Order: sequence, then C-alpha cells, then structure tokens
Amino acid sequence: MKRINILGNSGSGKTMLARIIGERLRIPVVHLDTLFWEPGWQEADASIFRQRTAAAISGEAWVCEGNYAAKTFDLRVPQAHLNIWLDTPRLLCALRVILRSTGGRNRPDLPVGCEDAKLANTIGLVRDVWRFDAVRRGRVDAELARWTGTDTVLHLSGRQQIARFLAGL
Repeated sequence: MKRINILGNSGSGKTMLARIIGERLRIPVVHLDTLFWEPGWQEADASIFRQRTAAAISGEAWVCEGNYAAKTFDLRVPQAHLNIWLDTPRLLCALRVILRSTGGRNRPDLPVGCEDAKLANTIGLVRDVWRFDAVRRGRVDAELARWTGTDTVLHLSGRQQIARFLAGL
C-alpha cells in the first residue's frame, strides 16, 4: 500500500491515524484541511483547492485524510490503493471535538492562520458531527462508490480493529 485515503466524521481519528500510518510507512501525510482553508477559516477557491490537492498527491506514496467528497474524490480515490472509513461512534467524535476545541492549544495539522474552534463554533461543529451520518455520509459513500470498488474500502471501528490494521502494516 503506497496510497491511502482516510475518511470519517470530524473527531473520528482521521488525522491521528494518518500520522501513525505516515510514520510507519515513511510516506507523506496530506491533511486536506490545510489545503482547503485560508487564514481565518475562509474557504479556498475550488480550483485552488483542487490544484493544491493534485500537487499534494502527485507522488508515488501518500496517506491523505479528509472528506471533501464532491471536491476532490475524482483526484484521490482512483489513485488510492486503500480507502479507510473510520466508523467511530458519534458520541466519541463529539467528545473529541469538544476536547480539542477547549484544550487551549492548536493542533499542528491546523491550516496556517486558523485556530481551533471557539465555543460558538464548537457547538456548530458538534451539531455537524451529530448529524454527519444523516446528512453527509450518504453523499460521501455515493462518491466513494462512484470512484472505486468495494475491494479498496476498509471499514474500521474501534481501537482493536485499528490496532489490528496497524499491526499488519
């Protein structure tokens, strides 16, 4: 596996899993949030985001984390040897979002000029986490199916499944 795409709800563990895989396989990690967001959490122009994504995944090996289904799946998914869906319970995702938003420090994978969400934004993000399966999951699944076969999609839920996957790398 040289090219791995990681999908999942906010707070599902995409960034952490991508970092671990990148370290173990010694391959670059692509955080789509850093390519999509401009300072102050302003969205990048769609064509600029696509150019940034295409450049970031132009190498022979990478692990890419983030959804952005309709915007970049056609670039990432057909190239990926494996697409990982993190099926993390939404309560755990919501808790992680709250903890990282109130932790008082910025994560190293945040886009330049962006800080972790403040309380008002955190409430909105938790609402998005809670509604992810009902509102966005179907669209992401549909785009995934459009660009790949089921043989390249691995669903992981829980620490044991993730640990078994990592042990097999």
